[in-house]
Amino acid sequence: MIAYLQNIAVLFCINAILALTLNFIMGYAGIFSLAHAIFFGVGAYATAYIAMHASDSLLLCMAASAAISAILSMALALPALRVRGEYFVAASLGLQVIGVTIFSEWKSITGGLGGMIGIPRPKLWGYTFNDDTAFLMLALVVLGIVVGITALLVRGSFGRSLMAIRDSESAAQTYGKHVNAVKTLSVAVAAGLAGVAGSLYAFYISFINVESFVLETSILLMAMVIIGGTGTLFGPIVGAALLMSLPAALTYLPFLPPTELGSIQQIIYGLAMVLLMMFRPGGLVGGRSKEKSA
Repeated sequence: MIAYLQNIAVLFCINAILALTLNFIMGYAGIFSLAHAIFFGVGAYATAYIAMHASDSLLLCMAASAAISAILSMALALPALRVRGEYFVAASLGLQVIGVTIFSEWKSITGGLGGMIGIPRPKLWGYTFNDDTAFLMLALVVLGIVVGITALLVRGSFGRSLMAIRDSESAAQTYGKHVNAVKTLSVAVAAGLAGVAGSLYAFYISFINVESFVLETSILLMAMVIIGGTGTLFGPIVGAALLMSLPAALTYLPFLPPTELGSIQQIIYGLAMVLLMMFRPGGLVGGRSKEKSA
């Protein structure tokens, strides 16, 4: 039972990091992306490849994953500079499809549909995180660091610039904000930190394949942000906690057939999002209206 709870807790930390980073561009910058799972996957594959072929150093793998994800985020940032609203959502959906195809077909790097097996546990200053309890502590520390980075960014001048751009790009530009630079940097930061979550995931699971980075993952992350509260610091964490605990809670209901749990989860996610948009558009943490500041 303890091992099961530890597993849920580690996966919660990883998903909370992903929800936080998606909220950084979605809630604060107004950039709605359906490709966040791709940057998560890039970080995971980068860590897996480095750990299996070069070094299992935690810091090296995380830094490389963050850097590669941030650089590749330009494929998302460039469309964001030219289009907005539903057009950008469509552009990010295209990037998601392209990313999944690459993950599936670039067999020499990603292992194709079979994935990558036997990823070693990470080492930090000579210590190997073989114990699940130690890995949970690591995941909590990384989550805490990401929360701290996000808080510093959104509560400073950069965060105010993001929210000004979200509310009105034209007005922000009139007041001297460098709209393109701020949007590009925000996407790079979010993608880089999503890459860190991917690094944690690869090290923890020890096996990755494309099924973890499909469109459904991006939609689930968006649901976490919307249900918890967009434009809030702790809303995505609340959303991640709720949606991560829901599958475990459903298994304890004796009248639900196990083969239908996946479909029931999807129905609950969708229903929750519809009801929140109707009665609490700011999410569970944001209340009835979006938070005006961090």
